Amino acid sequence: MTTHAAAVSGVSAPPDAFVEQTYTKVFWRLVPFLMLCYVIAYLDRVNVGFAKLQMSQELQFSDTVYGLGAGLFFIGYFLFEVPSNVILDRVGARVWIARIMITWGLISGAFMFVNSATSFYVMRFLLGLAEAGFYPGVILYVTAWFPSHRRARVIAVFMSAIPVSGIFGNPLSGWIMDAFHGAYGLSGWQWMFLIEAIPAVLVGAAVFLYLDNRPADAAWLSAPEKAVIERDIAAERAGKVESPHSIASVFRNGRIWFMSLIYFAFVTGQYGLTFWMPTIVKASGIQGNLNIGLVSAIPFLFAVLVMILLGRSADRMRERRWHLIVPALLGAVGFVVAASSGSTVVAVAALSVAAGGVLTCAPLFWSLPTAFLTGTGAAAGIALINSVGNLAGFASPYVIGTLRDSTGSTAAGMYALAGMLVVGAVCVFLTPKRLVNR
Repeated sequence: MTTHAAAVSGVSAPPDAFVEQTYTKVFWRLVPFLMLCYVIAYLDRVNVGFAKLQMSQELQFSDTVYGLGAGLFFIGYFLFEVPSNVILDRVGARVWIARIMITWGLISGAFMFVNSATSFYVMRFLLGLAEAGFYPGVILYVTAWFPSHRRARVIAVFMSAIPVSGIFGNPLSGWIMDAFHGAYGLSGWQWMFLIEAIPAVLVGAAVFLYLDNRPADAAWLSAPEKAVIERDIAAERAGKVESPHSIASVFRNGRIWFMSLIYFAFVTGQYGLTFWMPTIVKASGIQGNLNIGLVSAIPFLFAVLVMILLGRSADRMRERRWHLIVPALLGAVGFVVAASSGSTVVAVAALSVAAGGVLTCAPLFWSLPTAFLTGTGAAAGIALINSVGNLAGFASPYVIGTLRDSTGSTAAGMYALAGMLVVGAVCVFLTPKRLVNR
């Protein structure tokens, strides 16, 4: 890789040890901080799943109302995703990610004032508008610092924030709801929204001070270290001959829409799991919000291990398709077993398999489109794929809520999630390996 990069730039290749040292330095400078940002983002996005345990009863929300409200986040997210990522590409990640985090923190805290289905719907929609651009913005940001053959591991570690937010966030949410319920006349779910919103505002301010937009701006990198990164990124971009190069061409590109379909299938499973995990665990026989939170953390612990191991394997082997197909199919099996089991232990074990499978699909998926997208095409293409795929975040909780209201069980919804994962696996198999195995 270094030889190819050197050929592009016209200079001799640096020693491999220096290259590894450079990327290790960049990894530890950026990735843990970005992961912290996403832990906070994801917690504020899905803590409504825990709020449901009290809020739905107090405000008389049916499962259909809850599912619709949970999903409306993604309508706002969808509408502003592409414009937000294009703005980020122009003004820089430092300013725009800081703006996103501070805005969503303020709106998330304001959820404590929800008092009706209508206000619930409006606030979820506004939260989606506020957060739009964060996730695809980080994916785009990563492409400026790491070449494609290093990216799966980086994105997998970044996205392990999803299960980490479940590991710590679920018990935290349960504890806040139990410990603060009734304090100063507020319910536990109101305290949960208020307390969990504060880190978003504080870390958002830290983003403005900590992040650099690109390697050239990084005072913590030496000139030779900057040259290594810029040479590798230039070599990668030179090889991306199939990327669309304008916003209009992105919308006309069939491969972008096919990627959107794959991501839609995987996100369906992801949000079906995260929004309904507390309800599923409670239905298995676990009582008490803190206990539900602790048990809900088990599948996420398993998912962290699977995500990091498969991310490393995909980069080492430079193989992308089967590293996606296998976890997708395992996730489908996990959902089916969890839905059909009458045992708490078996259900939690099956949910662990489902979590390991479905949460691994999301980070490994991004090795596919970022392998051929570059420039403006990358900014708009990543945002379009993410926004269309995340419409599953609207459809998934709403469909499961409707099925639960009509059948009295989550089983039908779990079977639907399994089916979507199979669809995603088939579409990945149909993706040309020459395009993505880099």
